Amino acid sequence: MKPQFPTEQSESGEFQRQEDAFREWISADGSTPYPAATGRYHLYVSLACPWASRTVIFRMLKGLEDAIGMTIVDPIRDERGWAFRDGPGHSTDPVNGFKFLSEAYAATDPNFDGRVTVPVLWDKETKKIVNNCEDDICRMFNDAFNAVAQNKDVDLFPKEIAQGQEKLSDFLYDHVNNGVYKAGFATHQRPYGISCRKLFEALDELEARLSQSRYLFGNRIVEADWRLFCTLIRFDVVYHGHFKCNLRRIIDYPNLQGYLMDLYQQPGIAETVNFDHIKRHYYMTHTEINPTRIVPIGPALDLTKVHGREKM
Repeated sequence: MKPQFPTEQSESGEFQRQEDAFREWISADGSTPYPAATGRYHLYVSLACPWASRTVIFRMLKGLEDAIGMTIVDPIRDERGWAFRDGPGHSTDPVNGFKFLSEAYAATDPNFDGRVTVPVLWDKETKKIVNNCEDDICRMFNDAFNAVAQNKDVDLFPKEIAQGQEKLSDFLYDHVNNGVYKAGFATHQRPYGISCRKLFEALDELEARLSQSRYLFGNRIVEADWRLFCTLIRFDVVYHGHFKCNLRRIIDYPNLQGYLMDLYQQPGIAETVNFDHIKRHYYMTHTEINPTRIVPIGPALDLTKVHGREKM
């Protein structure tokens, strides 16, 4: 099989994700050239992408909708990359009139030759990308923008668990968030098998952890929970079939499934999830994996049922 992203593939068939290109920082105290301000920044996202979805969730949880505008790209990505088009749940670009997200990258760095990714945090004043790293953007939404946030008391990076959360987030990224991609984008049997086994070993470990507490860190929801949620919500829908992560489904894990439903039922979260965008993006965009571009009609999921996790 040809690799989906040739520049991110090793000779032995392993998927090696590129580094984020833009890592400027927005500050609350004016210590960087980018001060936190209402109306200055704009978020470009795809609802299909788990990395971008975490920034959408953070923007909503912190109550930053009025402070930071947001535009959703078309979930169907062709050889020209992410596009701004009018359609169900996505639109043209009201800020710059860009037709493609690649125009934002070219405006920021004319020599950029990597893969154009979401999310993108755009600065309307300098007309450049400030940051395209979801980890950074989530941290800035939580901290730097607190003065203009409606939900100032929401803290998804509590200081008292900082070390433990950082360690768990690294584990989640390597084995789960990126683990599904390392399995799905592998072009040889061995790297696929290794990545897939590591992924399910991690899910088994998380299932055991969640048998002891309602969320990853006791009874409060933190960044690591939303990091895991963005992969779990896509798992049975696309990763199980499309990426061949099919040892088990999430619904086969009682604690992970209940936890997923618990998070999905938190106020405002269901509105950030678009299964149509998710399914059409993966099945129609990854033509090396799914050349027919047929989008499956299933699975039938009901994430609104009683989960019982509040008893823990």
